[in-house]
Amino acid sequence: MAGDSKKLQPIIIKRVKKKGHVAHGGAWKIAYADFVTAMMAFFLLMWLLGSTSEGDKKGLSDYFQSPLKVAMQGGPGTGASNSVIMGGGNDLTQTAGQSRRGDGNDRTAKKMSGDQTKVEVAKRDAKKLAALSAKIAGVISNNPRLAEFSSQIRLEITPDGLQIQIVDDQKRPMFDSGSATVKPYMRDILREIGIALLDVENKISLDGHTDRAAYANAARGYSNWELSADRANASRRELTAAGMPEDKLARVVGMASSTLLDPANPLSPSNRRISILVMTREAEERLLSSRHIPVEGEGETVLPQAAAPAKSPS
Repeated sequence: MAGDSKKLQPIIIKRVKKKGHVAHGGAWKIAYADFVTAMMAFFLLMWLLGSTSEGDKKGLSDYFQSPLKVAMQGGPGTGASNSVIMGGGNDLTQTAGQSRRGDGNDRTAKKMSGDQTKVEVAKRDAKKLAALSAKIAGVISNNPRLAEFSSQIRLEITPDGLQIQIVDDQKRPMFDSGSATVKPYMRDILREIGIALLDVENKISLDGHTDRAAYANAARGYSNWELSADRANASRRELTAAGMPEDKLARVVGMASSTLLDPANPLSPSNRRISILVMTREAEERLLSSRHIPVEGEGETVLPQAAAPAKSPS
């Protein structure tokens, strides 16, 4: 039979066995951990650099440049901290144990503490004087009578304190010609300034200035020195009349023409002025510790030396 001649072919089914993925291992975890650690160290470094003072940075730099010199000399920025007890102290003759710090270190610590105190006092003074300057400027601008003379009132923050200068004007003099008689508008300005200075704790220096023109009665022994001193004292009386205590004044000085406001024009009216200096604590200490302390009060005035005035008419 035909069918018998054909043999049945076996059906072969091939099954491919899928093998699982090869494990990658934990190497990537180690790399990631190293990366995170490095980033953390970087941010810690940035934080330390931002919070470290310039002295400490310089100390670290000097240490790596010359470690032996820094270790023996010590100083700020060398790693000396109050939380660490330094073995052996600063006496190099000590070979064991602790030694007491010498008086030199105590003086250095006191000096550093004193310097920090001075810086803090200077910052407080700067804030107070800036506020006082704004207060006086507000008083002048809000008072219609004083605002008219605002061009003659100059406020300036100097290293020694707040300087308030009332300058003369050819059309509006502050005093009668050749005398210390205060003009009415000048009296109003001085009394308003005196009221503004009532709450100020700082000492005040008051200077009188003239131009370079010779005084008419100089032959009788009365010159620009006496005139500037008398005008300064007249201004002092107006300030105290406003209620400012006498002990707030550290000095009243007649400067004549020794310090011109306009040196290029020695006869300019702006050189005739009254200068009120609200001193910083540092300037006050420097003034009071000086041998040549200007004398307070009306009867005595310090007269600094200067060149002889020109022979122009007053």
